[in-house]
Amino acid sequence: MKKINVCIAFILTLTLTACEDGGNNSPEPVPEGLSEEYYTGGQLGTVFNDTPFAYEQPSPAVEEQGFSYSFQLGEAFFEHEFNTNITGTRKGLGPVSVRSSCITCHPGYGHGKRMDRYRANDFGNGYLLVVTDENDNYVPQLTGMPQVQAVAPYLPPIDETGIKIEWRQYVDEYGNAFSDGEKYNLTYPEVTIPREAFNVSMPDFYKVRLEATIGIYGTGLIDAIPDDSLLAQYAREKSLGLTLNDAKYQPENFIREVDGTSHPGRYTYGLTRGTLQNGPGANAIWNITNVTRSDRRYHYITETYARAMSQNEAIQQALGKDEAAIYADLMSRELPVEMSDEDYIDFMVWHRGLAVPAARNLDDPVVKKGKERFYEIGCTLCHRPSWTTGTDNYSGDPMVAGKLPRYPNQKIWPYSDFLQHRLEMVNDIRTGWCRTTPLWGRGLSDKCTGASEHLHDMRARNYTEAIMWHGGDAKVAKDKFYRLSKEDRDAIILFLESI
Repeated sequence: MKKINVCIAFILTLTLTACEDGGNNSPEPVPEGLSEEYYTGGQLGTVFNDTPFAYEQPSPAVEEQGFSYSFQLGEAFFEHEFNTNITGTRKGLGPVSVRSSCITCHPGYGHGKRMDRYRANDFGNGYLLVVTDENDNYVPQLTGMPQVQAVAPYLPPIDETGIKIEWRQYVDEYGNAFSDGEKYNLTYPEVTIPREAFNVSMPDFYKVRLEATIGIYGTGLIDAIPDDSLLAQYAREKSLGLTLNDAKYQPENFIREVDGTSHPGRYTYGLTRGTLQNGPGANAIWNITNVTRSDRRYHYITETYARAMSQNEAIQQALGKDEAAIYADLMSRELPVEMSDEDYIDFMVWHRGLAVPAARNLDDPVVKKGKERFYEIGCTLCHRPSWTTGTDNYSGDPMVAGKLPRYPNQKIWPYSDFLQHRLEMVNDIRTGWCRTTPLWGRGLSDKCTGASEHLHDMRARNYTEAIMWHGGDAKVAKDKFYRLSKEDRDAIILFLESI
């Protein structure tokens, strides 16, 4: 995180304007008299920063509530690599891991980049392999997020050199061209892994797809939306006849916390996490890097993997242990703690403390026009503009309860309903159900991450492609977008780049 003082940067900007014609990398001062929508994350969650570091900033809540130092400490666990040392800071990665650092998958704190190959150490490769059976269930021989890295003498479940990503062309019902002659190009990934690339036994049938990481800024604000508000949004969309994944909103299917409370899902494409404290980051700092902590003193591996490694004679010889001893080591639930409770709390302070960049140029006539068209063609049915956070009194995981930044009673503008819809795309996401991705801050993605792709596997390289991939209930809005003039289409894109 590169925190830049707003006032000093503004003064320098004024001083250097006459000398520089290049881009301005300093944050803008907070203008007076702005409408509430500029405050994308509310007063407590918004920073007026449109630099390449816009996604990395602490929210005002962090500073006002006394978490600044803890935020900086926690940030180091995101930005720096873990290692295989058995002592010292940021130890872990054994026996297998998905990545060596969080920022590898989230360049610039944003989403992963579109890739032509799968290599864990390629910076910006936010792809996670999704390996499923004929019923679209994860194959039990692999973890839900399969590993391709291992600490010798162990082998990874998948040899990444065998993974092949092929980008294929797709022609839609409009022939990939608007009626005014403007063309667009649609592609999607086809992923294959030959059987010999697996170091564990595999079922007779399996298929592979990709899911990319999403931006992590503002996730604490999403956490502060009351459960009742999410359920009310579900009920509203059901009353309008939209097709939703109803099972996710039945109380028996809510996600349980360690204290016995349960919550509807709001995080991940699959809505598998109900709170940030039991959410993607809290989970990823363990299973991506395989770093143990006091509440997870075991490896993120499968029993099939432990069997395969313990029966491997080369591994037995290298470790000087027999099959039973290696299996017991791998499956132990009493492993040494690698990440202390204090370090984990700092990490979660950072995770929940990330701000959202303020909206930009909302008073521009073309942006205003784009907003009007965005609303008129029905995009806000799924991309709900604003929410109001609740009292934000989390009481689930006692390790972090009451120890993190809070965002009570804030009006925020994520442009998502946080529900699951079907987009009905070729080579679709697993199960076909996908959570509506928040749109806030995405217009800064290219500046902050070096990439501006969209959708669950980064198949869309710009907003136009993303819109033209929409199906299911969203097809109505897509068809209306198709019939707009180029001027109106461009205005919508400019609006999306401004929020």
